[in-house]
Amino acid sequence: MSARCFLPLLLALSAQADFFRLDSISNVSSYYFNYIYCNIWEGECQPNQDDATQQVPTRDLWSGIPQDYISLLHQWYCSLGQCCESGDCRVTNNITGLARDLQMKLHGQHLAQSVVLKATQGFINNPESNKPLTLSFHGWSGTGKNYVARIIADNLYRDGVKSECVRLFIAPFHFPHARLVDTYKLREAIRDMVLRCPQTLFIFDEAEKLHPGLIDAIKPFMDHYDNVDGVSYRRAIFLFLSNIGGATINDVALDFWHSGQNREDIGMEDLEHRLRTETMESQGGFAQSELMSGHLIDFYVPFLPLEYRHVKLCARDAYVARGLETDEATLDEVAKAMLLDADVQSDRDICSEPRGEAAAAASRAFLLTVTSPCDGPDGRTRCCCDPQTR
Repeated sequence: MSARCFLPLLLALSAQADFFRLDSISNVSSYYFNYIYCNIWEGECQPNQDDATQQVPTRDLWSGIPQDYISLLHQWYCSLGQCCESGDCRVTNNITGLARDLQMKLHGQHLAQSVVLKATQGFINNPESNKPLTLSFHGWSGTGKNYVARIIADNLYRDGVKSECVRLFIAPFHFPHARLVDTYKLREAIRDMVLRCPQTLFIFDEAEKLHPGLIDAIKPFMDHYDNVDGVSYRRAIFLFLSNIGGATINDVALDFWHSGQNREDIGMEDLEHRLRTETMESQGGFAQSELMSGHLIDFYVPFLPLEYRHVKLCARDAYVARGLETDEATLDEVAKAMLLDADVQSDRDICSEPRGEAAAAASRAFLLTVTSPCDGPDGRTRCCCDPQTR
């Protein structure tokens, strides 16, 4: 902004000098600083009662200054990225947007929609929480776990997953060797992140492959402590994404499907205990870590297998996201390529493995332009409800 924008403001301030009995250049500087601090930066300012010559000007005393000039200076300061109601411009905590995105963009996951929204909203609205928020996402690949993690990041942080307040760890990539656990410096990385941004979002993908030593190393950060070595982690958020429990979730969904019940009737009471049990009995870091024995996971979030109708909705969203037009025939073709049985009888047919190598190739061809290929725990392609290319 040009300096001439501030010239009228400075002239106006100078015209008021006699009114404030400014006796020296130092007093002028002090008053200008105090004015900007109290009125532009919205600082906590109280008059100095001991020295009448150093009392901080109040807003009423500046009522003669044109508001346009005050607004101009305020807008310039905020344009620097330092002026936010939340106190941290990187953090937006848009719960309304989170609810909307979960409702409109996530298909076939009514349990995840409900649990994630309630857990996140409750945590954000409770600044006195006695521990970080820890969520564990469960289900086969392609059901939306990473997608929901991204939705959370997009609505809680100004820059989404690119924010310096968001950190993604992929277990096989970042921590490939069990014998090198002590060299990965995960504790230091988490501590440095929280020091820079107290409400940091940590995402651990393929968490079932984490070494138990790694989880135990960061377990104190998720526990009920005021601080750990002088640092408070109570505003941090930890997400663990894994395939653990995928078969159990599918079995429950199939039982409802075979009995003619709506999948929307599946409740947390049908899955949460089974997920907790299977997680504790599974192989890998989760079962062997103190994270489980200490009951530090706040919510186990199940992701159900997608039905035919959900795959069509995902394909439609992917086309729309790319500004492309589509029709029902194209959406049907994409969805059918993702089903084991080519003879689709109902929109409630459940997504499964493609039909052989030819169907798998067709699915991948469609998904390259519509959505992204997802591999299940056995290496075979399954449905994916993520309209963005990875």
